[in-house]
Amino acid sequence: MIDQLELDIQVPAHLAGHRLDQAAAELIPDYSRARLQSWIKGGQLTVNGAQAKPKDKLFGGEQLRLRAELEPQGEWLAQPLDLDIVYEDETLLVLNKPAGLVVHPAAGNPDNTLLNGLLHHCPDLEKIPRAGIVHRLDKDTSGLMVVAKTLPAQTSLVDQLKERSVSRQYDALVQGTITAGGTVDAAIGRHRQNRLKMAVLDFGGKEAITHYRVQERFPAHTLLRCKLETGRTHQIRVHMAHIRHPLVGDPLYGGRPKLPRDASAALIGALQQFPRQALHAAELALIHPQSGEEMHWCAPMPADMLQLLAQLRAD
Repeated sequence: MIDQLELDIQVPAHLAGHRLDQAAAELIPDYSRARLQSWIKGGQLTVNGAQAKPKDKLFGGEQLRLRAELEPQGEWLAQPLDLDIVYEDETLLVLNKPAGLVVHPAAGNPDNTLLNGLLHHCPDLEKIPRAGIVHRLDKDTSGLMVVAKTLPAQTSLVDQLKERSVSRQYDALVQGTITAGGTVDAAIGRHRQNRLKMAVLDFGGKEAITHYRVQERFPAHTLLRCKLETGRTHQIRVHMAHIRHPLVGDPLYGGRPKLPRDASAALIGALQQFPRQALHAAELALIHPQSGEEMHWCAPMPADMLQLLAQLRAD
């Protein structure tokens, strides 16, 4: 991790007339526009040795000088956590998150989160916003997540997510029988009445697209492979409930368990007692921020979902 950034760049002629923050974003693409603006405002990024404003226009030929120190981004506690890391290098790490683990500290979960464990594993992450976490999984969703270990890597991964070039595929066990794959294209926003929930909205929501295909059918359930095109909060859970095939075990969107006719006592018990939404982030693919190489990882389905599927097959 580089703690001190030192860059000297001359503004090329083709950027004449551009705002300082716009030119800086093009000339220093490893860092986000927001980070560059904060450095400009703080005097760490200067023009011809003088402090400037983000909106100041350039004429071309100016000398940009960046002298910035990466500082801790929060007062989070580093705590030992048994992380299932499937890949790690100096730029990023990929881990398989267990169900039940909260990703980020919040009012109800101030510590013992994935972020706390990441800081213990890699203390330099305290200098990266959100300790390098660029996308989240719900507490009770298991599976693959990528974490950036440097600011340039974080900028690259955030851009890849915006450009939809990161591939994220999930195993989802839903209620009801689905005969063929499809796509749900329905905007998502905060539920109008229940602020804990998200919902499909006719207006005011953000674009949300989920592709799904059938992996296995059962008398009253279907195992799907869902691929996210966008990454909204609770997206798969909301979209599956929207098409009236909520996830098995989903306490927020699932309603009562749907039981097959003539189901055995063992299957009824397994469905009623399944403790979480049956959702697992099974595959992740992206472009490595440093090497440019296409990378791909898979995480096996966790034991609780495997056991439930085994019971569905046995019936």
